[in-house]
Amino acid sequence: MTALRAHIARRVAEIDATAWDACFPGEVENHAYYTACETAALVSGAELVTSAASVERDGETIAVAPFFLIDYRLDTPLQGPLRALGDYLFRHARKLVSLRVLCIGSPYAERCHVGLSPQLDEQARQQARLALREAIDAHGRDEGVHIIAWKDLAPDDAEAFRDILRHDGFIRLGSLPVAVLDLPANEADYLATLSTATRKDIRRKLAKAGDVRIEMRHSIAGIEAEIVALYESTRAQSGLDYGDLEKLPPGYFSGITAALGERALFVLYWVGTTLAAFNLLLIERERVIDKFLGMRYPLAREHNLYALSWMTNVRYCLAHGISRLQSGQTAYASKLRFGSRLVPSVIFFRHRQGVLNWALRSISPYIAFDRLDPDLKAHRLQQHAQLSP
Repeated sequence: MTALRAHIARRVAEIDATAWDACFPGEVENHAYYTACETAALVSGAELVTSAASVERDGETIAVAPFFLIDYRLDTPLQGPLRALGDYLFRHARKLVSLRVLCIGSPYAERCHVGLSPQLDEQARQQARLALREAIDAHGRDEGVHIIAWKDLAPDDAEAFRDILRHDGFIRLGSLPVAVLDLPANEADYLATLSTATRKDIRRKLAKAGDVRIEMRHSIAGIEAEIVALYESTRAQSGLDYGDLEKLPPGYFSGITAALGERALFVLYWVGTTLAAFNLLLIERERVIDKFLGMRYPLAREHNLYALSWMTNVRYCLAHGISRLQSGQTAYASKLRFGSRLVPSVIFFRHRQGVLNWALRSISPYIAFDRLDPDLKAHRLQQHAQLSP
């Protein structure tokens, strides 16, 4: 059996781009994307900067994964009235609720990008996963972190890592799912999948949007400050707060456009000479990722820009033969109403001290992200009501 060699890189940029991207065929959140994110973070002095782990066999990189270090508040999943309780505990017992965590994944992606060479058979893939886990665990010990967490594993990856992580005491926790819209061949067929009330609502809002000019461009030169302001305004309006996990470093948007070129598309919504909203779309051959949406309030509501942006994205996908529109981990109510399905995400985490790991295992069902999100709670109640006799 050929020996595997694991390596910890201080930055994603230290790993060969071709080798990295070979582990993620076709993905737009690639080496250039992660390098742009970490460059923006380093330049701005942001606390969250990605590092990376890799595994080599005979000098060839066969597995990679980004990770980052964060001082994480255990009350982060708490939203609404419960957040006040979390803030109280943070003020008065900070050491109990704020822990140093090594997160495999990225604060700039909705999925934990664990990439494996497509040339590996299943046995070799499992050996590479184990080598990644062991290297990251050792690095966590060296860094003195309290918790190691695998953030937002997709269903296939969660299944593949399940035995490796549970054997080492990791706890499974529900994270925020990803919303995905599967598109048919044309707009009429898409609208036919929606309820009558939703179809009428979309058509009414589009008709009342008024004089909105839609512009698509790959550069935001001259308007980057407005883009950032709209993003922050929308984040503040959401009513949800996931702390550092949803903060973008200054320079993120311009860095992404420079790194990805035509694969990063900004859709701009102008009312007169005012930029009323923007959408950042990341383009793949069979998928569009609706990455970020920013709106100017109350102007965006007056012109129904959420519905307009949704249908603009649907029409873009249909015009380019793209079958999936991925729209992320928030605002589930509208996305479900507009036909999206929810793809689960999973967190595996482990405290390095056994007693504390046992305590966290005991409370983990009550702090799961998917349990506490208000839109998801309402969705579960609605499903339960529909199933009840």
